[in-house]
Amino acid sequence: MAEPILEMRGIKKSFHGVRALSDVNLSVKPGEIHAIVGENGAGKSTLMKVLSGVYPDGDFEGQIKFLGQDCRFKGIADSEHRGIIIIHQELALVPLLSIAENIFLGNEQASAGIINWTTSFVKTQSLLKKVGLKESPNALITNLGVGKQQLIEIAKALSKEVKLLILDEPTASLNETDSDALLELLLELKRQGITCILISHKLNEISKVADSITVLRDGATVASLDCRETKISEDQVIRHMVGREMADRYPKRTPDIGGKVFEVKNWKVHHDVHPERVVIKGVDLHVNRGEIVGIAGLMGAGRTELAMSIFGKTYGRDISGEVFLHGKKVDTSTVQKAIDNRIAYVTEDRKGYGLVLDETIAWNTTLANLKAVSTKAVIDEGREFKVAEDYRRKLNIRSPDVFARTVNLSGGNQQKVVLAKWLFSDPEVLILDEPTRGIDVGAKYEIYTIIAQLAAEGKCVLMISSEMPELLGMCDRICVLNEGKFVAEFTAAEATQEKIMRSIVTSGVN
Repeated sequence: MAEPILEMRGIKKSFHGVRALSDVNLSVKPGEIHAIVGENGAGKSTLMKVLSGVYPDGDFEGQIKFLGQDCRFKGIADSEHRGIIIIHQELALVPLLSIAENIFLGNEQASAGIINWTTSFVKTQSLLKKVGLKESPNALITNLGVGKQQLIEIAKALSKEVKLLILDEPTASLNETDSDALLELLLELKRQGITCILISHKLNEISKVADSITVLRDGATVASLDCRETKISEDQVIRHMVGREMADRYPKRTPDIGGKVFEVKNWKVHHDVHPERVVIKGVDLHVNRGEIVGIAGLMGAGRTELAMSIFGKTYGRDISGEVFLHGKKVDTSTVQKAIDNRIAYVTEDRKGYGLVLDETIAWNTTLANLKAVSTKAVIDEGREFKVAEDYRRKLNIRSPDVFARTVNLSGGNQQKVVLAKWLFSDPEVLILDEPTRGIDVGAKYEIYTIIAQLAAEGKCVLMISSEMPELLGMCDRICVLNEGKFVAEFTAAEATQEKIMRSIVTSGVN
């Protein structure tokens, strides 16, 4: 049996006295795809930051052995020099630089301080071919989709003669097609002898590619599973992750759907930067009282653009069409007007647009409805605390108190703070854009339960998701968007993944 390429033993790491890693052991064999799974806050990303030198030697306890040698990394440069490369969930590419410039950024192909652009171009072409891209090395990153940007990050890793490639939630922002392409590339890298560590919440993807799985829970290793010896079911993995059985992935609900409440008519939106392009092409949409309506579609179909343009015209130009609540036309042309009309939008980018990360839970919770905790424009901190604490308990936000900074919360708990913020604004219509992106299966169930409860209270819920099982498990009706138009609509009883995909590929929208 081959010696492990990587061993981590007794890893412990604390933040301000709070133990993030209590006793983690990890053993990775050469040439395998090793998955690391666990709930949000289990310690997965922290462990990888220890391994890659983001948290340097002396900042943690325990031992790291790579290629049979003890390692004491002082920083990322040390780990990269040994061939350990990490690709974080938030991509580290510079949008207005070319592919070639990004791939060799910090590793310039230079002599005597002068960059050799011919060498950079030729090497970039070779690296792009390895990851299956046909783009020109001169193409700007800003003009590429997220799926291609993820492949460019891998090409950048290959340029550094990677021996161990760490990918942290690489498919979180990708559609099904791009995810499949990335997983196939990982299998190809495996065939080339490159070892990969894959962190992911998507257990179906892990089952496709992983040779072994390490499960973390509460900062400790709770299971090491060999997928080559026996087939590992998703239920087994979930049981280790959450410490309990999860008989159902989605809460049981009996819909009580009433009359039409929210309606959008002939909605048309032009591209934010290229106004000659129409991204939403005169669509009609409605949601009934107590109904959860899903919007399915591939990346680039216009789902987020539709949601943001409705909510205060935060995306797009030359927007036209009408919005109605209870049959009455309403003005949603600004965010404040949308909120005043009891419409809320939970963004897909909780870190960029949903939260002020350096502020507290209390500060974020009341942000969309400050007048409710203010007297004569002065915030009453006592009322703010009471509101935030109430939502912290109601949504089971795991934190010491409401004065904790949201940047220190796990992804699932950050998402609950975003939900708390908008629930406090007392919306009648709640637009959820990728509400469980980057969240583990246990936290997902809690979010689903909150959504189901909102529908039971008579709220109108519009749910955008790239995960079709999520839409099928939660929605009463699913509308399929393709190239800026709705091309199909299915009731919960009618909908299947196959029908949704068939409606997309056969729609032929121009």
